[in-house]
Amino acid sequence: MKISKYISLIIFTLFLLSCEEVVNVDLDTSKPSLVIDAAINWKKGTDGTFQKIILSTTTDFYGTRVPSVSGASVSINSADSIWKFTDEQNPGEYLCDDFKPIIGETYTLTVVYNGETYTATETMQSVTDIDEIKPKNDGGFSGKDYGIEVYFKDPIAENFYMVKFMPEIYKSPRFRVIGDKLTNGNQKSWRFSDKDLKQGTNIVITHYGISEAYYNYMNKIISIASSSAGGSPFQTPPATVRGNIVNSTDAANYALGYFSLSEVDVTNYVIQ
Repeated sequence: MKISKYISLIIFTLFLLSCEEVVNVDLDTSKPSLVIDAAINWKKGTDGTFQKIILSTTTDFYGTRVPSVSGASVSINSADSIWKFTDEQNPGEYLCDDFKPIIGETYTLTVVYNGETYTATETMQSVTDIDEIKPKNDGGFSGKDYGIEVYFKDPIAENFYMVKFMPEIYKSPRFRVIGDKLTNGNQKSWRFSDKDLKQGTNIVITHYGISEAYYNYMNKIISIASSSAGGSPFQTPPATVRGNIVNSTDAANYALGYFSLSEVDVTNYVIQ
């Protein structure tokens, strides 16, 4: 949906604020697009064999339910192996319990749905350990924020990272991305603060190694989400950002989403 339609809708809504009756605006609808959430994450300390890919479709402006997609053929292959993902347990959730993650290995995702084939190719990225987490209770922007700083050592090679902060009091996580072009080989850190945090709040911190292409994609998604949906990149943004998934049957009927492969370091921290 075009941004102009959102602006028109906001103006129209403000005009109706004094009315008691709820009015739904008759908006144009388009053919639903396939959405492929194919984030393969290998948590440090595990074998990474269990993985999940979620298929759904877009819905209209007033939709309250995300339509799941069943009946697709979903697989990932490397140079010498292939892994099948099936949704036998829950519609739209395609599972695999024997995946083999290898840092630096190149993988190809293939999804066949409604007679069309969608593919994407990506390389699994490594990530360094989280070295230290320190409280940063200096008030932040508001003067009343609690915060933390998460430190890690960047290797001497060009790397890109993403972090997910999930405080127990939030309904959705907060994401950040960073590269190392100007600070290659040095200690780096993530900083997170918020006025709703307090002493005793538990935060789950997930640190990802990502490719440069995925960094560029998430940078756009986070920028749009921060200005329109409170900072969560997995709420519906008012613009379409293309990922790396290509419809080889009909290029015009592209899928939304991204195929990524990341080693991740996960830790819990309680604000002091």
